[in-house]
Amino acid sequence: MQLIDIGVNLTNPSFAEKHQAVLDRAYAAGVCQLVLTGTSVEGSEQALELCQQLDESGQRLFATAGLHPHSASDWNADSARRLRSLLQEKNVVAVGECGLDFNRDFSPRPQQEKVLEEHLALAAELQLPVFLHERDASQRLLEILRDFRDQLPAAVVHCFTGEQKALFSYLDLDLHIGITGWICDERRGTHLHPLVKEIKRGRLMLESDAPYLLPRTLRPKPKNGRNEPAYLTEVLREVALHRSESEDDLAAHTTACARAFFTLPTLV
Repeated sequence: MQLIDIGVNLTNPSFAEKHQAVLDRAYAAGVCQLVLTGTSVEGSEQALELCQQLDESGQRLFATAGLHPHSASDWNADSARRLRSLLQEKNVVAVGECGLDFNRDFSPRPQQEKVLEEHLALAAELQLPVFLHERDASQRLLEILRDFRDQLPAAVVHCFTGEQKALFSYLDLDLHIGITGWICDERRGTHLHPLVKEIKRGRLMLESDAPYLLPRTLRPKPKNGRNEPAYLTEVLREVALHRSESEDDLAAHTTACARAFFTLPTLV
């Protein structure tokens, strides 16, 4: 069984000096390829460096390049130049993380929207898929995406945690959906249990979002409380349960979906 983790924050300081051990545990668990999330220009550059340093084969580690909406106020002309350069690197497979976050509003909403449009224009120009963040902003995200959708090869709403209306609207726009350990959270994720059945094959992918969102169903829990890509198997188990699919079947079609979305090589 092979799994692909489409979103892991391996540049997070909690993984410092532990990268290889984290990857070894992931590979042992069947997580054979990982997409490292870029959430700032510097972080995107660091993600690419990790890919180059830790994967001599060029077959296992890949990265996205973008600016998280929390940091949209940091955007400038140099950001655009550096991201454009990164997005032409072989191991950089998507534009993002980018999007809208109206839950915390760490950057002004008009600035978030402007920076999202800059990312979408880059993705359309370079014909790369988009790795999207959305929180409490589905309607506005949809309005902006509709103006670009025909120009984009693909886009995924990563770490989907929304309600049915948002999910159906995203699927109607032919977007992909990323599911994390949020679905394992009995306090706030149970609404996802019936919704994951509605995501058709070829549009569903799995992600850890590590070191965040440790699956609360995981036993035993790690003492450090840190999520890892190796625990993606727990997300697989929970999603398979609520889709009434076997874990092997779910792993096969979500892995095939991720490979097609990010144009990743097939591993023998």
